[in-house]
Amino acid sequence: MLTGKLVTFEGPDGAGKTSALNAIVAKLQPQLGDRLVVTREPGGNQISEAIRKIILDRHNTAMDDRTEALLYAAARRQHIVQTIQPALQNDQLVLCDRYIDSSVAYQGAGRGIGEQAVYDMNQFATAGLTADLTLYFDVDAAVGLNRIQQHRQNEINRLDVEALSFHNRVQAAYLRLLADHPDRIKRVDASQPLDQVVTQALEIMASQLPAYVASKGGEDQ
Repeated sequence: MLTGKLVTFEGPDGAGKTSALNAIVAKLQPQLGDRLVVTREPGGNQISEAIRKIILDRHNTAMDDRTEALLYAAARRQHIVQTIQPALQNDQLVLCDRYIDSSVAYQGAGRGIGEQAVYDMNQFATAGLTADLTLYFDVDAAVGLNRIQQHRQNEINRLDVEALSFHNRVQAAYLRLLADHPDRIKRVDASQPLDQVVTQALEIMASQLPAYVASKGGEDQ
């Protein structure tokens, strides 16, 4: 029995989802303690982190698009088996920086492999494990890339240096996912200042997962 909940954080590069996630963790950790698990994709354990290094290495320019998609799916499978499922079985709240939607958007649309093909591949990799809630941090692709250039020079990876057209395809795919899965995916306006982004995300989490996240009236946010 999976009694915990999986919340995934999604968005185009430069949306600030990781900064928002870190701020949200700081607010939830005192309440939840060991019930809170924070992880990321690709990564989350030793094997998946090793695959991450291969995928994001800026020197791996010869990597085939389908190889990239398969490596993401492989890292995700190991992540689920070793990290996510045990936490869900232990009634924990799992906050994950990226999940299947990233593969659909980046490899399916950005790389042009096909959104349905990438989705189907990941259904095999995940055995159908779907997030209970997805927070989509939405920002215009050009704004996101400008943020990367301004603030993340020491962390730019192989996907960050793709052309604007690539990132426009990624954002368009995310918006299609949002339209197709309104019950699971909730939009956060990532063009706002970070504190407002965090407040909006926490309000959504409180409304969707009241057993884990207190409403604004019940805590000091």
